[in-house]
Amino acid sequence: MEISEFKKAFRHKPIPEILIGLLNFTNTIAIDDWFSQGFEFEVDEENYMLKTYSLEEEFLTSLIPFALADGTGSVYAFWLKNKENSLENTPIVAFGSEGGYHIISESIDDLLKILTFDTEVYVDHDDVSYFKSEDDEPSKFIKEYQNWLLENYQISATNNPDEIVQKAREKYQKEFEKWMNKFLS
Repeated sequence: MEISEFKKAFRHKPIPEILIGLLNFTNTIAIDDWFSQGFEFEVDEENYMLKTYSLEEEFLTSLIPFALADGTGSVYAFWLKNKENSLENTPIVAFGSEGGYHIISESIDDLLKILTFDTEVYVDHDDVSYFKSEDDEPSKFIKEYQNWLLENYQISATNNPDEIVQKAREKYQKEFEKWMNKFLS
């Protein structure tokens, strides 16, 4: 994906530099293959996935979906809870393709750390988690991704992404659910 196409997802908000770096990484190193299971940049200018939850303008303009989160259509989105100008420290939500929505990280840096675990997110109505078995094959470019993230942003790999998720959920999930309830019928 080219940066000009990716910018369309952000509706004139500045894209976090780390995401621009990751897009460059995928375009030059992780070409046509995974660097982390399930993650793929996606521009949904029409908000088709989000519209399955609500058609209200406040809802649609308070979320910026930017990537697929698994192979079934779940998405990652920034939640503009205060309409912040900067997205660097904005919570990230996972919306499940079968329903469910959960805060999964406090910031984009935390999401990119989660991605070093190299597995898809599991989202249902009640919970969200990252799980992989010993039999799961690693992504082709996971080592390159982990090295790139550490060398360029001093973010080390994690063996416990659910710890990051739990911390973010404790901070934001109740507030997010209360906000979501305004839009759900």
